[in-house]
Amino acid sequence: MSRPQAPHRPFFHFGNPFRMISPKGSQMTPNLCALLNTFEETLAGRLRKLNPKDKNDVLSLSWMNLAMESLCGTHNDIKTLIAEMDLPVSAWDEKWIDVYLDISVKLLDICIVFSSEISRLNQGHLFLQFVLHNLKSASSQHFIRARSSVDDWKNHIASKNPRVENCSTILDKLKESLDLPKVKNSARGKILMRAMYGVKVLTVSVCSVFSAAFSGSASKLVDMNVSETYLWAQAFNDLQSNVNGEIRNVYSSGRVTVLKELEAVDGIVKHLYPMIQDGVALADEEVFKNSTSDLERKAQSLSQGLDLLTKEVDGFFQILLTGRDALLSKLRSGGSVSDRMLMGNVEGQGKTITNHKHENMLTANGDGRNLGELGGLFT
Repeated sequence: MSRPQAPHRPFFHFGNPFRMISPKGSQMTPNLCALLNTFEETLAGRLRKLNPKDKNDVLSLSWMNLAMESLCGTHNDIKTLIAEMDLPVSAWDEKWIDVYLDISVKLLDICIVFSSEISRLNQGHLFLQFVLHNLKSASSQHFIRARSSVDDWKNHIASKNPRVENCSTILDKLKESLDLPKVKNSARGKILMRAMYGVKVLTVSVCSVFSAAFSGSASKLVDMNVSETYLWAQAFNDLQSNVNGEIRNVYSSGRVTVLKELEAVDGIVKHLYPMIQDGVALADEEVFKNSTSDLERKAQSLSQGLDLLTKEVDGFFQILLTGRDALLSKLRSGGSVSDRMLMGNVEGQGKTITNHKHENMLTANGDGRNLGELGGLFT
C-alpha cells in the first residue's frame, strides 16, 4: 500500500509577515486609508471573479485568459495607487526600488517561458490540420498519412519544454521575495509595501498555476496563507483552495493535462485513431464523419484560445516592461540610487528583452506609446 502524501505546507508556515499598518511613527491620513481600501477591495473583486463557479472551468483557456487579465489589471492598479499617493521616486527607499526591479525582471522571464510553451502547443495545430486534410479522402494512402500526423501530434504534445521545467527556479525566488522590507516612519511607504504584497501574492499564485498546467505536475503549485487583516484575504484563500485543489485532483486521477480544450481534442483523437488505423466500415461512416467534424471544431477552439492567451501574456509583458522603463528613466534623471543598482537592472532587463525578441513576442508600435502613458506614474 502506498504511503499517504504529506499535507502541503503553506509557504508562510509561521503566519503572514505583515500586520495591519500602524500609525505609530507615521501619519496615516483618511485619504491614504481610503486609497488603500480601494486598492484592496478592487483586488478582492478580481479574486472573486477569478474563482470558478464550476470545477470544470478550472484551467480552461478562457479561465487562463481571465487570470492574465487580472494580473494586468492589478499591476496597473498599483501604478495608479503610486500616482494617487503622490509618491515620487525621489521618496522611495533604495530597498523598495530594488525589490520592484528584481521582481519585475523575474516576471518578464516567466512571461517568456509561458509564451514559449503556448507557442509550442499551438504548433501542434499544424499536425491536426494535416490529419483533417488527409481524412477528407477515403483512400488508404491518405489514411496512412493521417495516422502518421496523429502520431506526430501525440508525440509533440507529450514532449516536455525544458523552459517550463526550469520555471520552478524563478518561482522559488519569487516566493522568497514575498517577505518585503519593513518600512519605518513613512505612511506612504507602508501602503506601498502592503499593496505590493497583494500584487505579489496574486502573481505568484497565478504563475504557479500556469506552471503546473504547462508542466503536467501539481508539484509546481504554491500554497500561501494570507492574514485576515487584508480585505482580499478570504477571496484569495477561497480561490487558492478551489483551483489548487482541483488541479491536484486531476493529476492524482492519472490525467496528463489539466488544459480543458487540449483534453477535449485528445479525447476525439483517441476515438478516431482506431478508425484511421483499421479503416472505416460502412456502418461507422456516420460516426467517423461526426468525429472528424468534432475534431475540426475543437482543434479550432484550442488554437483560437491559445492565440488569445498569447496576446494576454504579451500584454502582461508590456505592462511590466514599460513600468520598469519608466522607473529606470526617473532614477537616471533623479540620481536616486547607486549607479551599480541601475547598471545591474538595466543589464538584466537587456538580456530579457533579447530573449523576448527571439520569441517574436513584441507587439508592433506599442513600446513608445505605453511608455509615455505609464511614465507619468513615477513623477
